[in-house]
Amino acid sequence: MQIPSKYLENATEQIASLPGIGKKTALRLALSLLKRSEIEIADFTKSILELKSNLMNCKSCGNISDEPICSICENPSRDHSIVCVVEDIRDVMAIESTSTFKGVYHVLGGLISPMDGIGPSDLNIENLVQKAASNKLIEVIFALSSTMEGDTTNFYLFKKLQSFEILITTLSRGISVGSELQYADEITLGRSMQHRHPFQLAK
Repeated sequence: MQIPSKYLENATEQIASLPGIGKKTALRLALSLLKRSEIEIADFTKSILELKSNLMNCKSCGNISDEPICSICENPSRDHSIVCVVEDIRDVMAIESTSTFKGVYHVLGGLISPMDGIGPSDLNIENLVQKAASNKLIEVIFALSSTMEGDTTNFYLFKKLQSFEILITTLSRGISVGSELQYADEITLGRSMQHRHPFQLAK
């Protein structure tokens, strides 16, 4: 595809670097931005810069937050003795949309995946172990995707936590095997959360 402007080509390449955006879609978006006013472009650019500059990870759970401690961890009405372990922010939003969970979260920031070079040390795991060692937790819920990476991570976490006197549960299999948690519909996800069961190692 021949683009007649180096500026348009550069903008297209930057947009195409985003996940799920092909070259044609990126060009269409770049042309759409070109039609906007300078004020609109300035606001658009400012929002992206502020996103990068001001967003941080919650010191308690690892969720993204505007403040050092996120709104969920700060909420006194949440049950801080029940921790739901998820892969990333998208899973937090998916579970929150069901309005069925009143505990708090622990965001790993990914899943163990040797094929992708991601090991336990690359994830927010030690902080979870420290929480378990504090004797303030009653239950830890594994709410990871039903994929090979999710199961591998569940297995590793279980091995790290099994020595503590904590109930370790996982979502019921209303979530299809091989599917990612964030794509489950709210009703299925809500029921899976409500009917969670003790985590067991596969025999």
